[in-house]
Amino acid sequence: MGIQEDSLKLHEKLKGKLEVKSKIPLNTKHDFSLAYTPGVAEPCKRIFANKDDVFKYTIKGNCVAVISNGTAVLGLGNIGALAAIPVMEGKAAIFKELAGIDAFPVCIDSEDIEGNIKTIRNIAPVFGGINLEDYKAPECFEIEKGLQDLGIPVMHDDQHGTAIVVLAGLINALKLAGKEIEDVKIVFSGAGAAAIAVSKLLISYGARGENITLVDKKGIIYQGREDLPENKYKMEIASLTNKNKPGELIDAVEGADVFIGLSAKGLLTKEAVRKMNKPIIFAMANPEPEILPEEAKEAGAFIIATGRSDYPNQINNALAFPGVFRGALDCKAVKITEKMKIAAAEALAGMISPEVDNLLPSITDRNVVKVVSKAVMNAWEE
Repeated sequence: MGIQEDSLKLHEKLKGKLEVKSKIPLNTKHDFSLAYTPGVAEPCKRIFANKDDVFKYTIKGNCVAVISNGTAVLGLGNIGALAAIPVMEGKAAIFKELAGIDAFPVCIDSEDIEGNIKTIRNIAPVFGGINLEDYKAPECFEIEKGLQDLGIPVMHDDQHGTAIVVLAGLINALKLAGKEIEDVKIVFSGAGAAAIAVSKLLISYGARGENITLVDKKGIIYQGREDLPENKYKMEIASLTNKNKPGELIDAVEGADVFIGLSAKGLLTKEAVRKMNKPIIFAMANPEPEILPEEAKEAGAFIIATGRSDYPNQINNALAFPGVFRGALDCKAVKITEKMKIAAAEALAGMISPEVDNLLPSITDRNVVKVVSKAVMNAWEE
């Protein structure tokens, strides 16, 4: 029986992966008086008098909402709010298991940007952080941007969680290859939310924009491409990266050092790999990567990483988001900054002595959250 059937049976048996459990017993009238009426009125009055007391008396300081409208579920596309629930439940379970964070899935049945922003604003009081998940581009940019003044950290994990783990993996891959980030030529297959966020973080870390090329379904992104004015986010990234070189993916990878795939299966060929310079390949399309690791190796890849757990070098967001939110909650950060993301990536990369088939620690390593959260807290406090 395959993993898909096993997973389906598990979900059917358990009726989902989450439950709500009380921290206190409710066995006597006194128990009820403490937890509910009349005792509960006192913390309510304290919070009304001082809003910051909400962190002292409620779940808020350790609670994250995992929010989606199901328009860009990884590998499945726009499947809607109902069908997205299992993914958000899984994310919430990871938050609890790895970081001790009480997370709850919230799936919004609307593709309207302002409607999503308004709904999230209205439910935000109970949460200490907002993890946006599986929102399609370009709407995801607008929704995340429209929530940055909530006073709690809001992060679209498909963008920034991906950026953190890619940067961490690349730090170690370049170390093994004997290359510096400011010198390497980097090609992205894909120009959506994740690719744009990763490319921006790499530039913040020291990569040179002119050495970065993004390629979408219509070819290389460059200033002057006729269709770009239809998408202001692609216009922006064109101004930061390769500015005037047209062509296709096969042209972009000529002499490139790094390939980062955030697109679709099979787009990187052996021929393309052979055109690269000591290739570092992060083929992260799920469930099928842009090129299979065995094919990339045959074509001469120095390092090959994917998003999958059944191959070496899994580049997975679960290495980032639990620790990032744990640190942000613990220091009461009001947003996730660029410095916090870089600190998380550096901490993650520094956890191991990298090898060609072992770039990052395992997602089952329980020290990851501790190390990443501490780095995030230090970055915020600085």
